Amino acid sequence: MEDINRIRKTSIWIFIVPITVINLCLLIAVNSELLDNTIFFVDPIGRSGFTIPYIDGGVSISRSARTYPAYLLFKPGMIITAILLIRYWIINNRLIGKINNETYKNKYFLFFGVGSAIFLILHSIFLGINFELDLFKFFRRFILLGFIIFEIVAQALLVISIFKIKEKIDIFINKKILMLKILLVSVMIIVAVLSAPILNSSEYTHFKHALEWNYFLGVISFYFLTFLFWKKKKPSVHTPEGV
Repeated sequence: MEDINRIRKTSIWIFIVPITVINLCLLIAVNSELLDNTIFFVDPIGRSGFTIPYIDGGVSISRSARTYPAYLLFKPGMIITAILLIRYWIINNRLIGKINNETYKNKYFLFFGVGSAIFLILHSIFLGINFELDLFKFFRRFILLGFIIFEIVAQALLVISIFKIKEKIDIFINKKILMLKILLVSVMIIVAVLSAPILNSSEYTHFKHALEWNYFLGVISFYFLTFLFWKKKKPSVHTPEGV
């Protein structure tokens, strides 16, 4: 039960930290004039008119987060999120190993999950650093794409692993939330595949920005569902050792 409690606590913070940080960066971008004549004067590139980017795509996440002072929130916020992600995937790997009596066997989702966290750290470090080199621009795109692919693959593999053992952990889980997690991951994969041609286009800027905000929301919503998925209280029956 200790691992389940750790997963619940970690997952809710994985949701809270990034959703708070990126929206604070957005507030700074659209209310930049409030910080004029202060030490937190907003760089012109990071300024934006009023927008609800989840709907109108008026500004991208990177634009609202990559300049001073927004990056003072974004960079440490994403690094903290990445550390929490590493913890989350390690604990899940340990928990499922105990349930399957495979304590020393690592699951594939651990590789992709930790990999996604490493990509997120690299993305946070290099965001806002500009070199007029095509190779560097490719490197930044590669890092961001790596984070998205590794994260979605890790989430899909974890859901599959849990689905296979759902009868063993029936008393610990909410099966309706499991179905929602399966639906969410499926939608994220379909959207990623269908939107690939549009993302490679130089057009549809506002659509791509709106997709970026909503896709990020979808990615972290997986962890909010994880918080709801595991039951809080220990059932008054015998439980598998170590769970």
